[in-house]
Parts: sequence; structure tokens; C-alpha cells
Amino acid sequence: MNNKLNCYNTNSIPRISFLGPKGSYSYLAVYTYASYFFKNIIECSCLKFSEIFKKVENNLADYAILPIENINSGSINDVYDLLQKTNLFIINELNICINHCILVNTSNVNLDMIETIYSHPQPFQQCSKFIQQYPNWKIKYTDSTASAMKKIAILDSPKVAVLGNEIGASIYKLKVLKRNLANYKNNYTRFIVLAKKPVHVSKKIPAKTTLIISSKHRQQLNMLIDVLLILHKHNLIISKLESRPIKENPWKNALYVDIKNNVKNKKMQDAIHKFKNLTYSLKILGCYPINDSISN
Repeated sequence: MNNKLNCYNTNSIPRISFLGPKGSYSYLAVYTYASYFFKNIIECSCLKFSEIFKKVENNLADYAILPIENINSGSINDVYDLLQKTNLFIINELNICINHCILVNTSNVNLDMIETIYSHPQPFQQCSKFIQQYPNWKIKYTDSTASAMKKIAILDSPKVAVLGNEIGASIYKLKVLKRNLANYKNNYTRFIVLAKKPVHVSKKIPAKTTLIISSKHRQQLNMLIDVLLILHKHNLIISKLESRPIKENPWKNALYVDIKNNVKNKKMQDAIHKFKNLTYSLKILGCYPINDSISN
């Protein structure tokens, strides 16, 4: 229904920007999302989150897919900060189950032989309890899990390992030494999909609206109380509340609010009108379907 409403052209080949080369979790998210909407895609691999935004902003890609929060390690602050300035809109979301593994070059390796382990900072946070069991391991950070997997494949040493995933293991011909290493079993990462134009969501589809609200004053607690009171009065359900400093003014914060409602609904429009009347600056980042079913 939503595809028809937004006139998706499934015959075209969209360009999608994401973090890391083949095998990263963002790579997995891209192909999970694409399987629902497109026959083929053109990959636009990026090394930094800022580059992912710029690809779409500069018309070098049609969509951007970025991780925004993980059940174990929490919000990805770099992405939230970039959302403050972008002119892009959130058009969808998806949840990907993250299964972290220890990957090595050969099956003739055990955990005690490892001296150095590579990965992106996020997997190390999500698997901190396991990593703490091996205090002698030297931790090396990379710009993505895929970069880490590619690196140890080149090093081809029994003394190095990577905290990665099984899809990457098959791509880079690595061996899985140990699976399911996250601090908690249900280790999901929420990804958002960005585009230059917002989508129109039918009122018949469960929707989510994301707002950024900031105050001209320093009374951040008052701002939060006012926002919560307005949402409560209109019976609007919050699914996510995040506060981040405004980089141009570190003493002021931007409040990100995910609301389980369609921006077209009257009570949402009334709430937004009241926010504006309270001299808040308000940005609608997007209204999009709640897609808890899009996962792997």
C-alpha cells in the first residue's frame, strides 16, 4: 500500500549509501531493505557517517541507510548529531539482528592464541562482557567491521582475529571461532533510511513521526517537561527520546522525539502547533511506516 502511495519505481536501480565495504552490518541492512522494494541496487560504500549523508545530499545516491541505536550499546551519537543539520528525511526504518562472532584466518586457532583483535567500536561495546575475559588481547579499532575483516584476511596470521559476522566471514574466507557474543541475546540494531523527499504514509498504516525540538533558552528541563505534557495531553506515545548538545552552542540541547503516530493526524498537528507556539524551533525529520517486521 505504501509503495503505491509513493509511486516507487521498482524498475529503476537505486543508489544506496552505507557504512563500510561488503560484509558490514550496514551492508546487511541495505540488502535486507532492498529485498522489500527493489530488484537491484547500486552500492555506494562510505568510510564515514558524514559521507553517507553527503552522497544523497549531493545527488550521488538516492537513499542512505544508517544505524541509529542498538539494544545493548544504546544510541549512535554521531548519527544523531548529523541529523541536526541535514536536509534529508527519514522515510523508513528496519531492525537487524546482530550476531557478533570471533573470526580468524584458519580453523587451527584457539582463543588463547589470539594477541590482537580488530573491529568497529560498536561491536566491542556490545560484546564487552566477553572481551573482558581476555584482558591480554590488544584491541584495534577500524572504521567498520567489514574493514576489520578485510584487514585480517590480508594479514593472514593466527595471532589476529576480528569481531565480525558470518556473512563477512563467507565474503573474506574467514573461519568462525565463536558465535553469539553480545552481552544480551536479542541484540538488535535499528537502522533508518534517508532520502531527499519525505514519503506520504497512509493513515491505515502504523506510522512513526520523528521531531527535533530545541529551545531558544537554557531551561532544558522546562523544555522537556513542556514537551511531555503536550504529548500526554494529546495521548501521543513516545517510542524514543534522545537529547544531544547543539554543536554551535554546547550549552543548549536538541531533543529528538519518536512518536508512534502519523504526522497527518489531527492530534499530531495540534501538538506540533503547540510546540511552535512555545517558541521552540521544530524540525520534522520524517513520518514513516513502523517496520518492526523488516528484519533478518
